[in-house]
Amino acid sequence: MKKVLDIVSYTYLPYVSGGQKSIALFLQNLGESSDLFVAGTKKNDTSSATTYQLLPILNNNPKSYFDLIGLLSIIKTIKNQSIKTVIIEHPYIGWMGIVIKLFCKIKLIIHTHNIEHLRFKSLGKIWWRIFSIYETSVLKFTDIVFCISQEDKEHIINAMGILETKCHVMPYGILQNSIPTDKALNKTKICESYNIDPKKPLILFNGLLSYAPNAEAVEFILLEILPKLKKSNFEFNLIIAGKGLSPELNELKNYKSDGIIYAGYVDDIDALFTAADIFINPVISGGGVKTKLIEALGMNCNCISTRSGSIGVDKTVCGEKLKISEDYNWDQFTEEIIKSSLTKSDIPNNFYRKYNWKCIADECVKYI
Repeated sequence: MKKVLDIVSYTYLPYVSGGQKSIALFLQNLGESSDLFVAGTKKNDTSSATTYQLLPILNNNPKSYFDLIGLLSIIKTIKNQSIKTVIIEHPYIGWMGIVIKLFCKIKLIIHTHNIEHLRFKSLGKIWWRIFSIYETSVLKFTDIVFCISQEDKEHIINAMGILETKCHVMPYGILQNSIPTDKALNKTKICESYNIDPKKPLILFNGLLSYAPNAEAVEFILLEILPKLKKSNFEFNLIIAGKGLSPELNELKNYKSDGIIYAGYVDDIDALFTAADIFINPVISGGGVKTKLIEALGMNCNCISTRSGSIGVDKTVCGEKLKISEDYNWDQFTEEIIKSSLTKSDIPNNFYRKYNWKCIADECVKYI
């Protein structure tokens, strides 16, 4: 097996967000396909790293982004282990990769999870242009760029001037490799646990609700989508899951009579995905691939997303399971929810060939 060092500049174990989960599962599967070392922060739960060696080298945020002592420890590890390939998650510490490449003569890979300067722009960060210059410089210096979607790859090539031969798509993945067979059983169990009618369509939205784009999506659900569903006399139950809901919303208790339940942080989110008939993704801002949408599709949910929220998802492998509404067109969004309650098709098998983590890790190994 090839020896690889991956650097993660923030705590990701145990994971609580989609971004942390993406890194955790990517590394778990890459560790099965390579001799993997991971340089991480000192707050990671090392017991969760079962397929690779997790080295608590870097300081905890935000110091890890400028950790010179950690850099020296990484260089020492590379030399002692005769490592020839280094992967850096996100371009934030790309400067560290440049130093390592110059001193250790390794192959440098930047694993992008978004085009970060565009994400910062969508979040209203005034310094996004400065980061754009930095991000572009890092990607030009690297040997290989892993892009999370074809859209990102095209932007990196065409707008940022990175060589096409360096860029390869490594999407966000899922553990499932086939359609779940226990959706009906799981729905019955979930409905019993929340004391709701299993005969009604079960709708799900989840995410880190303290993250501004997800908090905004909750507002769209309550103020735009819910009134239109009620007006149409469509009967449903809607579960909103995730930590960080605004205290002002009082755990959505005022909406319980409307069929809305706040589940908070759910340890086994897969159980909710498997139980749900419909997953909604009314996210407009934030950029990047919405990982929860891929997870929902993998659980064979009928998915309704805004145009912005569906960016980065390969529609060609989704069949009829993904319906897209134009941004801010909540009439269209609501209509798609109602129509999808009658959809009986399954997600195509090609979806799993593209988005299964093992397939992604095996593809990754080709370039290290």
